[in-house]
Amino acid sequence: MSARLTALLATLALVASTAACSGDGAAPVKDEEARSAAASATPTVPPTPSEELGLDEGWGPDRTELDRAAQIVGRMRLPDLAGQVIVADWTGTRAPVAMVRDLHLGGVIAFDSNVASAAQISGVNAALTRQVRRKWPLFLGVDQEGGVVERLRRAATRFPTFMSAGAAGDPTLTRRAYAASGAELRGLGFTVDFAPDADVTSGPGDPTIGSRSPSSRPATVAEHVVAASTGFAESGVLPVIKHFPGHGSVPADSHLTLPVQTKSLKDLESSDLVPFREAVEAGLPSVMVGHIDVRAIDPRVPSSLSRKVVTGLLRDELGFDGLVVTDSLRMAGVTRGRPPGRVAVQAMRAGADVLLMPQSPALARTALVEAVRSGSLARRRLEQSAARQIALLTHLAGAKGKAVGSARAASRSLSAAAITVTDGACSGALVDTTVHPYGDPGAVATFAAAAIGAGLTVLQRRPPPDRLGTAVPRPERKAKEGKRHYKLRVRAWKKDEAGRVRRLGAWNAREDTRLSAGTGIGFSGFHDAPVDGDVAVATDSPWVLGQVGAPTRIATYGDTAGAMEVLVDVLLGRAAAPGRLPVKVAGVSRAGCGQ
Repeated sequence: MSARLTALLATLALVASTAACSGDGAAPVKDEEARSAAASATPTVPPTPSEELGLDEGWGPDRTELDRAAQIVGRMRLPDLAGQVIVADWTGTRAPVAMVRDLHLGGVIAFDSNVASAAQISGVNAALTRQVRRKWPLFLGVDQEGGVVERLRRAATRFPTFMSAGAAGDPTLTRRAYAASGAELRGLGFTVDFAPDADVTSGPGDPTIGSRSPSSRPATVAEHVVAASTGFAESGVLPVIKHFPGHGSVPADSHLTLPVQTKSLKDLESSDLVPFREAVEAGLPSVMVGHIDVRAIDPRVPSSLSRKVVTGLLRDELGFDGLVVTDSLRMAGVTRGRPPGRVAVQAMRAGADVLLMPQSPALARTALVEAVRSGSLARRRLEQSAARQIALLTHLAGAKGKAVGSARAASRSLSAAAITVTDGACSGALVDTTVHPYGDPGAVATFAAAAIGAGLTVLQRRPPPDRLGTAVPRPERKAKEGKRHYKLRVRAWKKDEAGRVRRLGAWNAREDTRLSAGTGIGFSGFHDAPVDGDVAVATDSPWVLGQVGAPTRIATYGDTAGAMEVLVDVLLGRAAAPGRLPVKVAGVSRAGCGQ
C-alpha cells in the first residue's frame, strides 16, 4: 500500500468518526465547502466560476467550457439542478419527452425494450433533443459493449465481446473498431455509451464480467480500455469506463446482491485498480462506480455510496477530476435495506455526479432538494456535478470525428484478428465440405448462413414428421366430441404410443446417420454448458474449451455475422487464426497459433 493511500485512509477514518452526518461515511457540508474553497483558492488572481466550484481541467472540457457550465448551473432553480444530475430509464418506444422536461432530467438510458429499429430509436433521440429545449446536449446513453451486452441489436452493427480486443492484442485496431462503433452510435443520436469495461476478469469464477473484460492481465485491460475509450471520444460519444473499483474479481453479481471484495489494498493496487489508474493518467473523462463492498476501504458500504471509495480513492488518491456515474440504482447491491431517497443523497455525498436509474426519478429529485434545504447536502455539491456533466457533453458535441470505415467492416476486422485456435492444426482445412453445426441456437443460425455462403453443405437436424404418432387428445375437446368418443381417442392414442416411440427412435437413428456425414461443430455460448464435437467453438468466454475433448477447439469471442464468416474462413484453411488467449484456460494445448 502506498504511503499516500495509507495517510488518506487514516484521514478519512478520522473524518468519519467526527462527522455530524448519519453514519454513511459522508463529510459534513461545512467540511465539503471548506475543502472545495481551499482547492480553488488562488493567491493573486480571482477564481473563475468553475474554479470557485473546485473543477479542474485535464479530462476533456477546457476552462472556457467549464466556466460556461458553472454559470449555467449557478442560475438553475434548485429542483432543476437536482433533476439535472439524474439519468433515468423509461418504458415503451416513444420518446419520454414529458418525463425529461417535467423533471429537468440530465437525460435517459435506452434498453432493448425501448428499441425497435434504427429509425425508431434515432427518432426518439431526435425528438428528445428537439423538444427538450436546452442550451447544452442531453445525456442520451446506452449500454452497447458488444457481445452479451448490446441494447441496439435491432438498430446497430453487432460487435464481438471486448475480450476480442485482448485476444487480438492490437490497441490501434481496438481504437479503430470502437471509433467506428461510436460513429454509428452518434449517428443514431446517442451522446453516451456505458463502455468499455475496465474490469480485470479473474477467470471462470467471475459470474458477471467474463468476456466483457479484455483480459485477466491488468496491463492488457488498461491498454485496450484507453484505446477503446479514445475511439469513442474521437467519434463524439462519451465513454464511461466501469465498474470502479473493479467487478471482475468478486464472486457475485451486484444485480442480485452486494458482492464482497476481500482483497487487500496492496492486492487491489496491483490488479483491479491498474486499468483505472492508467485511464485517469490518460485523461479519460468518465468513470462508473459499481456496487461492491470493499472490505479494505469501507466495510459493508456499497462503493457507489462510499465517500472513502469515490472521493477518497478515486478522486484524491487516483487524481480523477472527471465525471463520476453510479451504476444503476435499481440493482439489489444498493437497494436492499436502503430507502431510494437516501440512496440518491448518499451517492451525491460520496462524490457521484450522475445518478443512474434511481428507482423513482421524481422521488430521488425530491430527496436531493430536501437534503439541500435541510443543510445535509450542499447545493455546491449539486452544482459541481451538473457543471461537470454539461461541460463534458458540450465538449464532446464539438468533436468532428475522424473518417472511419463501416462499422460492419470494423467488427469483422476485430474478429479476424482475435480468432484463436487452441487445439488442432494451425493451417490447412479443419473440416470437410459438409458440416453439422449444433449447440447454441443463435450461433448455429449465424454460422449456417455464413457456411452456406462460402459453399459448404450444412446439415441440421430436422423435426420428426407429424405422421410418426397420433396427436395427443386435448382435454378441452372432451365436451365437444362427447365423452364416449373422447375415451376412444384416448385409448387409441395410448395404444399407438409404443409404436410412436419405436418410429421416433428409428427416425432419430436415420437422422444421426445422415448428420454423421458432416464434421460435427459444437457451439457453446454465454453461460452454456460445454458443447463437444469434432470441432468445439466458444463464442463467449473461452474457458469451456478446457472442458471438452474435441481435437479442434476455437475461440471466436462473439457470434456476430462477421465472427462466423471469419470462423468459416479458418475452418476452410482460407485464413489463419492469429489470436491468442488473453486469459488462462486450463485443459487446452496452447494459447493460440499467433505469435
